[in-house]
Amino acid sequence: MSSKTIDQSKLDRIVAQARRDAAARETGYRERALKMYPWVCGRCAREFTRSNLQELTVHHRNHDHDFNPSDGSNWELLCVYCHDNEHSRHIDYTGESASSAESRTESATSNPFAGLKDLLKR
Repeated sequence: MSSKTIDQSKLDRIVAQARRDAAARETGYRERALKMYPWVCGRCAREFTRSNLQELTVHHRNHDHDFNPSDGSNWELLCVYCHDNEHSRHIDYTGESASSAESRTESATSNPFAGLKDLLKR
């Protein structure tokens, strides 16, 4: 007999949490898109299986990740390479990425070097 005993209640909690996490993932747009569309890149037509499915991404056609209609009309499955290419093309077209638009801030209203010229003259 083994010197270590299995804590059955801890094991039950771990399994229950794994099932809750799986159920939460099932409601995500990626999982819904993978159930809705064939596992094929919409650009290069590369086919995917369970072993390489992590390389298949969901692209939002209008680049708005918060717009996820239940019919999947804003999604297309793209391999990671075609997805990167699509976003690069979007940046080239618009001149900015989604992340740079979000991080844009207003201009400063004060000038920390306002009196520097006078200080340097002294």
